[in-house]
Amino acid sequence: MQLTDIIAGMGGLQAMARELGVSESQAATGADALLPAILGGFGKQAQAQPQGLEGLGGLLGQLGGGGLLDEVLAPQPTNLDHGNDVLGQIFGSKDVSRAVAQGASAQTGLDSSLLRKMLPMLAMVVGGMLAKQQGGAGAQDAPQAGGGLGGLLGGLLGGQAAANAGPGGLGGLAAMLDANRDGNPLDDILAMLARGTR
Repeated sequence: MQLTDIIAGMGGLQAMARELGVSESQAATGADALLPAILGGFGKQAQAQPQGLEGLGGLLGQLGGGGLLDEVLAPQPTNLDHGNDVLGQIFGSKDVSRAVAQGASAQTGLDSSLLRKMLPMLAMVVGGMLAKQQGGAGAQDAPQAGGGLGGLLGGLLGGQAAANAGPGGLGGLAAMLDANRDGNPLDDILAMLARGTR
């Protein structure tokens, strides 16, 4: 099962589509294109933590923990500042967020301004799912998230390209952005920015 399907099953795609004023299928297309970079960012952040995934869980707790996911799913408008805080941690700069949105726009044909609004929401959804999984609440609050999300992030942490290939992977934009085929597109995005490529 793809991560987009897990997010849809939890109501995340519907919530983002409603708030962004787009169809659920457009939200799914945008999520498919943005998720590889978001997962890559979380993978990089976990590798940078002395305690790996446990350290990442602590960082996510400071950023809002499982409440990040709950905020997006709630009927009230999402506080994007929280999502931008997450993006700041995993990407390090707004330039990376803009580059991710532009790359996803080129891939999907969706407007980059829409994808820039979606990016912090999606980062909150993934961060909240990871936090719930780390806190042991995943089984109750995100019944299908455990294996799927852990497997995807585990693939990124292990430097395996498997998460980006095959019918169950993220495919598409991930393969396009992952120039060195190490299973993590984020380092390639950063290299593009360093070269001044948009």
